[in-house]
Amino acid sequence: MKNRLLKPALLLSASAALLLLSTVGSTRAALTYYSENYAVEVTVSSIGVSLLENGEMVSYRNYDKDKWNEGGGELLAHMLEEGEELTPGKSYEEVLAVANSGAIDSYVRVILNKSWLDREGKVDTTLSPDLVDLNLQLGNGWIEDEAASTSERTVLYYTGILPSGQSTPAFSDTLKVNPEVTAKVTEEITTDAKGYQTITTTYTYDDYRFQLDAEVDAVQTHNAQDAIKSAWGIDVDIAADGSLSLR
Repeated sequence: MKNRLLKPALLLSASAALLLLSTVGSTRAALTYYSENYAVEVTVSSIGVSLLENGEMVSYRNYDKDKWNEGGGELLAHMLEEGEELTPGKSYEEVLAVANSGAIDSYVRVILNKSWLDREGKVDTTLSPDLVDLNLQLGNGWIEDEAASTSERTVLYYTGILPSGQSTPAFSDTLKVNPEVTAKVTEEITTDAKGYQTITTTYTYDDYRFQLDAEVDAVQTHNAQDAIKSAWGIDVDIAADGSLSLR
């Protein structure tokens, strides 16, 4: 059977306050910006954040003149050339970063979720998310909250203040699907009337898709410890230079 494995699916998501917004198709877009408890302490019209992929803005959400201004496309949409099929074991460029598209400085967090979808579009938990390797770039201002991370979910914090109009260093650089995903096969042997045998090989995960979800959150720097506790539910220490560290 022809191997049509791993036509990539994409899910880009985020949320604003307690509101989750959805766009058409399988792509969801939204970004979390501020804690409701501390919204009154900042100029709401000044806050905004964007997700960058390979240097291009793929999702943004900014508060402008009493309304949210948002838009964007899909992650991984241009990873493959036209007509190209995904090749397990090959590294594809996937440089992801966050930009502060608002008018005030902020702290940012990224939550990455990986999963596999079966032929019916349902999540298959028997196939490890670790088979999708998004190569993270840590030590450049990004840190991982290992206590909050799992094989399906990775939580990253940018430790510095992200100034208005500036971008973080990349938190990933490549994406690769482990070729082990093609190792599980079944073989069926049939014999015709003349005694000739035909062996049909079927890949177990043929027509499966992987799903990558990148959620970006931003919190104001004013009264940062309390704002971060309210918005993200974690305790942090803020150094004199504004850098944060997890407790």
